[in-house]
Amino acid sequence: MPLTIATWNVNGIRARQEQVQAFLEREQPDVLCLQELKAVPEQIPIGVTELEGYWSYWHGEKGYSGVALLIRQARFPGSAPVFVHPNFDFEHRIVMAELPMGSVVSVYVPNGGKDFDAKIRFLRSLVSLAAEYRAARRPLILCGDLNVAHRNIDVHAKELKPGAIGQRDDERALFDDLLSQDLADVQRGLHPDTPDIYTWWPPWRQMRQRNIGWRIDYLLASPMLADQAVTCVAHREVGTSDHGPVVATFNL
Repeated sequence: MPLTIATWNVNGIRARQEQVQAFLEREQPDVLCLQELKAVPEQIPIGVTELEGYWSYWHGEKGYSGVALLIRQARFPGSAPVFVHPNFDFEHRIVMAELPMGSVVSVYVPNGGKDFDAKIRFLRSLVSLAAEYRAARRPLILCGDLNVAHRNIDVHAKELKPGAIGQRDDERALFDDLLSQDLADVQRGLHPDTPDIYTWWPPWRQMRQRNIGWRIDYLLASPMLADQAVTCVAHREVGTSDHGPVVATFNL
């Protein structure tokens, strides 16, 4: 039976509640990772926090950041998974759960606009986390908004700006370090030369409609999982967030 994992920066769960519910009903992902909730758990609508058939964990703070992890009970029967945070978590940016095929992570990397050093520290900690999994030979699936366009192919030509945050050499080098910890970029692995598979678009001048964007939302997976990927698609037409959901299927 195929395994479906989706990640989506919703840019405010209260504004996108109905869209998330519709997405879940249509796609029925086995795992859904959300970012930028922009709400504390008490503010999140009950319609998504108590979804029938899903275990969920909502980790947020008012007005900024926040991540969630939703896991389909029918696909992973038994007791509810344990949701945890690594010790470098701050501003409610990362939540993890251990599942039969490996650990799944929902993460939102700081964009670096206000505190670039904090972004670099966070990326380095993410690399260290992946290194721990590699050393322990434990499969890992890291999903979310990494706020780095890994290569120039991941940015529309009109948005290429050498030295811009999100395209800097030091950020991209840390992305390389992350992949070197036995992780593969699932979408790029399936579409190695496709230039227009963007996941975020500047919210002006109809950039989304014109598909002038950046690819900054990813599913990174250990090879034993990435090698089983069948599809990985960014859905530009879904929702009103400035990000589109990314959905991957695995032949597991």
